[in-house]
Amino acid sequence: MKIAVPIKFVPDLVEELSIDSSGAALDTTWLRLIINEFDDHAIEQAILLKERGGAEVTVICAEGDGVDEILFTAAAKGADRLVKLTGVDANTMNSHAAARVLADLLKEIQPDLILTGVQAHNDLDGPVGALLAEYLGLPYVGYVAGITIAGDQAAVHKEYPGGIIAEMEVKLPAVLGIQAAEQPPRYVAYSKINQMSKTVQIEERAVPALDSSGGATVSRMFQPEPTQRADIIEGSPEEVADRLIGIFKELGVM
Repeated sequence: MKIAVPIKFVPDLVEELSIDSSGAALDTTWLRLIINEFDDHAIEQAILLKERGGAEVTVICAEGDGVDEILFTAAAKGADRLVKLTGVDANTMNSHAAARVLADLLKEIQPDLILTGVQAHNDLDGPVGALLAEYLGLPYVGYVAGITIAGDQAAVHKEYPGGIIAEMEVKLPAVLGIQAAEQPPRYVAYSKINQMSKTVQIEERAVPALDSSGGATVSRMFQPEPTQRADIIEGSPEEVADRLIGIFKELGVM
């Protein structure tokens, strides 16, 4: 079995984000990027499937600061093939463009299963997994939190709001959007990552001109603008309830 895991880098929300001079994009001068959390779970799920039944795992990422280390980390966890897409700016590549680029590469690799993170916090034009499935003509299931492979079928656990879990069967090849691996992403020592950097080769693939059509166009970005402070409603429960009803009527929701 061949499993492909496309991953992406996203801004670290722990850091303070600033807007560039255009007013329509983040300032990338000091922007710290990290692997998308859901993509990290997709790598872990791929490794678990390999350990359980045997597979060749390919991890794919666009070039950028820190990408090599993440790819070597994936190899230290158990990935077999590392692919870096060159000639593209991961900061400006939208989901439509990424899906088109990945579709061309995956048609060549011919994986039986493609695992993506179910979403990323900087997806403005939809998650890559669903778009990728459309371009490849493959079935897609998102919010997956468990996979069992049996022949050319994948039994997946899909999460719904309220803690409801659905069990579905999907015919392979397929694209699955991973919300959570069956166990937390494993830790690997830096010494092992360093060893991989000396023994494992990252395959570089040049990307032609990007087709970003279908994506969202950002005309303005801005920090949340403060408005008036919250009103504290005081009084007995009956008085508070009457006041709330009055506010709801004023707003037209009652």
